[in-house]
Amino acid sequence: MTVQELTGAAAYRPTPPPAWKPLTDPAPLLPDPEPYRVLGTDAAAAVDPDLLLRLYAELVRGRRYNAQATALTKQGRLAVYPSSTGQEACEVAAALVLEERDWLFPSYRDTLAAVARGLDPVEALTLLRGDRHTGYDPREHRIAPLCTPLATQLPHAVGLAHAARLKGDDVVALAMVGDGGTSEGDFHEALNFAAVWRAPVVFLVQNNGFAISVPLAKQTAAPSLAHKAVGYGMPGRLVDGNDAAAMHQVLGEAVARARSGGGPTLVEAVTYRMDAHTNADDATRYRGDSDVEAWRAHDPILLLERELTGRGLLDEEAVGTVREAAERMAADLREQMNADPPLDPMDLFSHVFEERTGQLREQEARLRDELEAGQGPHGAEKAEEAR
Repeated sequence: MTVQELTGAAAYRPTPPPAWKPLTDPAPLLPDPEPYRVLGTDAAAAVDPDLLLRLYAELVRGRRYNAQATALTKQGRLAVYPSSTGQEACEVAAALVLEERDWLFPSYRDTLAAVARGLDPVEALTLLRGDRHTGYDPREHRIAPLCTPLATQLPHAVGLAHAARLKGDDVVALAMVGDGGTSEGDFHEALNFAAVWRAPVVFLVQNNGFAISVPLAKQTAAPSLAHKAVGYGMPGRLVDGNDAAAMHQVLGEAVARARSGGGPTLVEAVTYRMDAHTNADDATRYRGDSDVEAWRAHDPILLLERELTGRGLLDEEAVGTVREAAERMAADLREQMNADPPLDPMDLFSHVFEERTGQLREQEARLRDELEAGQGPHGAEKAEEAR
């Protein structure tokens, strides 16, 4: 039996009722067809020279930071380090567009963003060293803990931003995630809630081409990751992630929009991870040297140097000064990371709950007794250290 043969078929409506109509005009939400650029275009002349110089200094320092952290991993001073070499423009811009009262929600690759926001380089690496949970006080620095599980920091950012708005606080949350994280359910949930609640959040996707070894084409069939924003009812911006000036402008506009009550924005930064995923990864198994070399010509430091020198804002002496400052940072980081931190076994019980449970108190007392009796795994020597 066909629809036309059913009782009341004359009243059958071939189109949905009016409720199907979109809540938002999708056209203004669509990203540009090509990644937005500033450097090398006429728009670069309008950028504040002081901002360009500051971005350059942070990029050079960030590149040296990545190199030093990678070396520390090879020396056994870090358990693992996910380098952001090649992605420094995304990291630096994310930090510099935020006000002190705002919050940064980084992923595991975003230690550089935390450092650019003012976090001590040693504290930023402490989690990766394996001797503390975070290494810094998130509330003091307005930086959430570095997040290793993919995309789980995104709903947290939405929750904080929504709560801040309910309280009347003028706060924006900027949440960073990789292209692989956009394949997680947390990504969907965060963007959906943020758009419905119009939460003051900026989502920055660093599309570096690979989720470890999985290329983007095997993760999504969307025209771009920025296009995903339209399905949630928020603007999507596609930007050259190696163009520091473009990154700063686009993220700055998104932060201002969020702060003014305009709701969230999804920004996709097209960039490239020059190093392996981590020190445990062999990138040669899934990409060729020619691909890496092609991206070296689009290095974020090179692009900004070319702009600054072309405008007479940067000379060899200034470059030397910036590099010397970066070397001093690396030397200090090296010295502090080469010193073994004092460890107290009793810290196992210090930061589990705000108030220790009876079970924790029992375990604490048992360990103290074992250490004092020399029966613990490290004997009397550790018992002495614990006193």
